[in-house]
Amino acid sequence: MDAATLRSMQAPLKARYQADAQAARITLKASGTLDESRIACKVETGRALAVAGLHPATGGSGLELCSGDLLLEALVACAGVTLSAVATALEIPVRSATVAAEGDLDFRGTLGVAKEVPVGFLAIRLSLAVDSDAPQEKLDQLLRLTERYCVVYQTIRGGVPIEARIGRAGPREA
Repeated sequence: MDAATLRSMQAPLKARYQADAQAARITLKASGTLDESRIACKVETGRALAVAGLHPATGGSGLELCSGDLLLEALVACAGVTLSAVATALEIPVRSATVAAEGDLDFRGTLGVAKEVPVGFLAIRLSLAVDSDAPQEKLDQLLRLTERYCVVYQTIRGGVPIEARIGRAGPREA
């Protein structure tokens, strides 16, 4: 795809978002379940191939994975694994658990339609539903420690410096 094709795909979306700011706000979601046989979380993507592409709200076909979905899925996976590990470490009995994340985006920022709108998630919500006979104090501790030790949660919550580089690839062989 070239820039002109991309611009032509995005132009009607940009026009729509300029006319109707609410149309640019979309909530993405991801969910997963704990694997009771080991410390793992099964993330449900609903896709067979892990091919990333543009979200339909930015001109994508909808056939590829959206990076925002992948971020939420990474959060779900990490929180699920962390929850499972913490519950195991603290011997908090968990029969089953479901982890879900959803995040709100305003694609006017991504498409440069409104410079005052941030690029990225405006808010993310993480929900843990645990089937357990443990007292509420133990479940509260489980949540606190899951938040504390979940790498993806802490990275998103606290932010980290990110360094981006670009370099030239080596010559291609004919």
